Amino acid sequence: MTAFFDIGTTLADVSAAPDGSLTFRPRPRVLEVLDALAGTPVGIISNPGPGAQARAHAAAALDAAFPGRFPTAALVHWGPKDTRAIFDAAVASAGVAAGACVFVGEDPDERAVAREAGLRTAPHPVFAAAAIERRPVVWIRIGLAAEQGLDDLRATADASEVVPVHVPSPRLVLAMATAAGVQALEHAGFDVDQRDPVDDTVAFLVRDDRPVPPPSAFAAGAADGRPEDFVADAGPEADARAAAAFAFVAGRLSGLTRTVTSLGPAPGGVYVAAVAGTPVEDIHIPDARHGHTERLLPDPGLLGRPGQRDAEAFAAAVGLAGFAGAAPSPATVAAVRAAVTSDALREHVARISGAAPLIDGEPQRVRSRDAANADNMAVVDALAAHFQGLGFSVTLQPFTWRGHRLANVAAEHLVPGSDGAVLVTAHLDSTAAQGDFVDPTGQRRPYDPRTDPAPGADDDGSGAAAVLAAAACVSGLVAQGAAPERTIRFVLFNAEEQGLIGSKLYARAAAAGADRIAAVFQMDMIAGRQDGEQKVEIHAGSAVPGPVVAASNALGDRVAEAVLAVEPGLDVQRLTGSTDPAAGRSDHASFHERGWAAVAVSENFFADTAPATGTRQYHLPGDTLDDADYDPGYAAAIARSVTVAALTLAGL
Repeated sequence: MTAFFDIGTTLADVSAAPDGSLTFRPRPRVLEVLDALAGTPVGIISNPGPGAQARAHAAAALDAAFPGRFPTAALVHWGPKDTRAIFDAAVASAGVAAGACVFVGEDPDERAVAREAGLRTAPHPVFAAAAIERRPVVWIRIGLAAEQGLDDLRATADASEVVPVHVPSPRLVLAMATAAGVQALEHAGFDVDQRDPVDDTVAFLVRDDRPVPPPSAFAAGAADGRPEDFVADAGPEADARAAAAFAFVAGRLSGLTRTVTSLGPAPGGVYVAAVAGTPVEDIHIPDARHGHTERLLPDPGLLGRPGQRDAEAFAAAVGLAGFAGAAPSPATVAAVRAAVTSDALREHVARISGAAPLIDGEPQRVRSRDAANADNMAVVDALAAHFQGLGFSVTLQPFTWRGHRLANVAAEHLVPGSDGAVLVTAHLDSTAAQGDFVDPTGQRRPYDPRTDPAPGADDDGSGAAAVLAAAACVSGLVAQGAAPERTIRFVLFNAEEQGLIGSKLYARAAAAGADRIAAVFQMDMIAGRQDGEQKVEIHAGSAVPGPVVAASNALGDRVAEAVLAVEPGLDVQRLTGSTDPAAGRSDHASFHERGWAAVAVSENFFADTAPATGTRQYHLPGDTLDDADYDPGYAAAIARSVTVAALTLAGL
C-alpha cells in the first residue's frame, strides 16, 4: 500500500508571502497519523500553483514542516488535481495497482477524481488507515446527555477515528467516524446516529427561513423542561423544518443523479451531504436571508474552542469599563475622519467593482470577484500589493474551491507581546447569482459565474473598501509615531458567498496555531440605504454558547459607543442573542465557532425591520457604484465608527 496526501487544508494550513514562499503548519493529529503509518510508503499529491518556482517553494516548505517524513522524492507529485493525470502518475510512481493506493484529501471534488483513477480515498488524515484497510467512514450525529460535556467528547474523539464537523450546541455534534470510532463513542456513553458513507461528499448546513407552523406535539414538548439548546436541535418543529428544507434542495437538484442526502435537523434547517460538484451553495430557498448556506469543515480541534480564553479576557478587561476606561482619542478620531472618507471608499470600490481600472495605468477592469471568476485572484494580488505599499506585513492564505485557486489576504501591524490581535475584516468576493440572465435567443439561463458581471459594490465591496481605508489610517498614524498596544490585522476573506469558506479556513488555522485574537470587527454591506435612512446594524448574536456571548455583546457595546462619539446621526440597531438574524450568517460566525469575540456591522439588511432599508440589489448585477441605493457617505460614516472602535481597542 502507498498513501498519498494533499497538503493545503488536509496535511497543513498554508500561508504564502508576497514573494511566493510558503509556510506549512501541520494540522491537528496529522503528525500522529504519519507516525502511525511508519513502514507504509507515503507521498504527496498537491497543487502549489503553476511553474517551477511554485513547486520549489512547496518542496522547501514540505521539508521544513515535515522533515524526513516524505523521504521518497518519486512519490511527491505537484500539479492540478482536476483530471486523473496526476493520480495516474502517482500510481505509476508507487509501482503498485491503483487499488493499492490511497489519496487523503479534504476536497470532495479531488477525491472524486482520485476514485475515477482507481485509488481509495479518505476525507481526513485520521481515516488514512481505514482507507488502507477498506473500512468505510460515515456521517454521524453525536448526542450528549446533560451530564456529558464537549471536553468529555473531545477526549474520546481525539483517541479514536472520529473527526467533528459542526457543533451547533452542547448536546449535538455532527462528525465523521469509522465503525471503530462509533464503537468508542458508544462505549463512552454517547448516543450515535449513523448516517450515509462520506465517500466523495461534503456537508452543508442549509437554513430555511420560511415559517414552519409548530406542530402541537412541539408545543407540549417545549414545556418539558428540556434545555433550550436541545429543543433547537431535535423535536417535531426541527424535524418539520429540516424536511421542508431538504425537500426543496433535493427538488432543485432532481435533474441530477444522486446528489444530496439528509443528515438530519440542524439549527434553523437541515444538514445535507452533497456529492462532489453538487452546487448546494447556488440554491436559494424562497425568502432565504443572507448566509443561509454554510459549508462545514472537518477539524479535530473544533471541540476545543481555544478562543474562549481570549473571549473571557476581553470581557473581563473591557466589558464593563467601556474603552478600557478611556474615550476614543481625539487624535485617533481626527485621523480616522481624515482617512476614512466617502471619496476614499468610492475610489477603492471603483477599482474592485470595475468602475475604474484595478491598477492605475493598466487597462484591466474587474468584471466580477466571484470565486469562479478569473478576476477574483487578480483582485487578491492587487489588494496584497496595496497593503504592502502601506507598510504592512502581508500574508496570503491560499486554498482551492471547485478547482479554483483562491486566497484570503491578511495585513498586519505586529505588536510584540500583545495579548491578542484586533481584526478588521470583510469579504472580498461577490456574486450575482440571483440575477436574470438570457442567452442569445432571449431565453432565460442560469447565472454563469465565470463570465457574467458581479460588481458587488455593496456586497461586499463596501466592507472591503472600509478595511482598506482603515488600514491607510493606521499606516498614517504609525508613520507619525503612534504605537498601538495590540496587534492590528486587516483581513479580507474569499469565498464567503460559497458558505463562509475563506473565514472558516482562516479561523480554523488561527485556532490550530494558538493565535491570540482579542476581537473581530466584520463589515458586510455598509453602503446600501433607501429613502435617507441612517440605520446601522450591530450584530453580536452568536449561535455558540459560552464566554463568546458576553464578549461579543461587550464588543457590540464598543461599536455602539464609537457611533455615538463619531457619527451620532446614525440610528443604531443592536442585535444579540441566538435569535440575532445574522447569527451564523456572516464571516464573524467563523470566529464565534472557535469561541472568539466578534461582531458584524451592516446596513439595515439582516434585521427584520419593516421594511429593511438596505440595498435592493442584493446578489444582482445591478449592485454597482451608480445604483440609487449606493451611498458612499453613509458607508464612510459606518466605516469611521468601526475603525474608531477597533483602533481604540488596539490602544491608539
